Amino acid sequence: MHIPVLTKEVLQYLDPKENENFVDCTVGQGGHTILILEKTSPKGKVLGIDLDSQQIASLRDVSQSEKKFKDRLILVNDSYINIKKIIEKENFNSINGILLDLGMSSEQLEKSGKGFSFLRDEPLDMRFSDRTDLTAEIIINEWPEERIEEVLREYGEEKFSKKITKSIVEERKRGRIKSAFQLAEAIKDATPSIYWTARIHYATRTFQALRIAVNDELENLKKVLPQAISVLSSGGRMAIISFHSLEDRIVKKFLKEMEKIAFANASAGKVKILTKKPIIASDEEIKLNSRSRSAKLRAFIKI
Repeated sequence: MHIPVLTKEVLQYLDPKENENFVDCTVGQGGHTILILEKTSPKGKVLGIDLDSQQIASLRDVSQSEKKFKDRLILVNDSYINIKKIIEKENFNSINGILLDLGMSSEQLEKSGKGFSFLRDEPLDMRFSDRTDLTAEIIINEWPEERIEEVLREYGEEKFSKKITKSIVEERKRGRIKSAFQLAEAIKDATPSIYWTARIHYATRTFQALRIAVNDELENLKKVLPQAISVLSSGGRMAIISFHSLEDRIVKKFLKEMEKIAFANASAGKVKILTKKPIIASDEEIKLNSRSRSAKLRAFIKI
C-alpha cells in the first residue's frame, strides 16, 4: 500500500480551507488529494493530473465509489508540464493551492511491470507513459558509452559511473540487456563488495538516473514551475516535494530567482518563500515509511 509522505507538513503549508480549489500535479493514488478534499468540503475541488494512465484509472474507480468525492475530483491523464492548458480546458479557476509530489508511488514500483525497481525481474521500460518511445532498454543497449556514463554521473550522482557503464557495455556485447535483474547484476559486477551492503542499494542511483533520463524529469520540473505560479490565485500556495538533490536544487534556485525578480520589480507577481530550508520527515515518519527519508518539501505563497 502506498503511504503519502509529509502529509501533516503538506496540509500545514498548503493550508486548505472550506470550498477552496487545488491542483495535484502528480495525483498518483490520491493520498494527498483525499486529505485536501476532506479539508475543502463541501464544495472544494481538486484537479488531479498524472501521466500514468494506470494511476488515473485506479483513482477514478475509488473516487466514483466515494460519494463525498465523486463530483469534487477531476482527473486528467496528462503531464504536469501542460498544467496551463489543462486548467484552461477544464475551466478550473480560482486555484488556491498546487501540490507537486515528484516521488513514485508503491504501485508504480511494485505493480507497473516497467522495471522501475531492481528488486523485480521486469522489462527495462521505465516510462511513466507509453506516449513516448524512449525506454531504459534503449539507453543501455543503444546509446554510446559516453552518454550512458554522463547520465549515471549527472542524474544519479553515481561515484562508480565509469565502471558501471563499462560493465554495461561489456554485458551488452554478449547480448541485449532486457531485464532489471540483468542490469542489476551488471552494476554489482562493477562495484566493490563493501558497496553491496551500504544503506542505499548499489543499483539505486543507476536505476534512478535512467528513470530521470527516460522521462526527462529535470527539464519537466523547470517547465512546470513558472506555469504553476502564473495559474495560482493571489494568496495561493504551492508545495513541492522532491526526492533527489538535483530536483531540490532546481526548486531552490527557481524560488530564489522569483524572489529577486519580485524585489526588483514591484509590478511583478510577488512570491514569498515559506520554507527557508527544506522540510524533511520526522524520525517517527521515517520509521513508519522508509521512503520518506529522502523527501524534501519547499513551499511558497503568491502575494
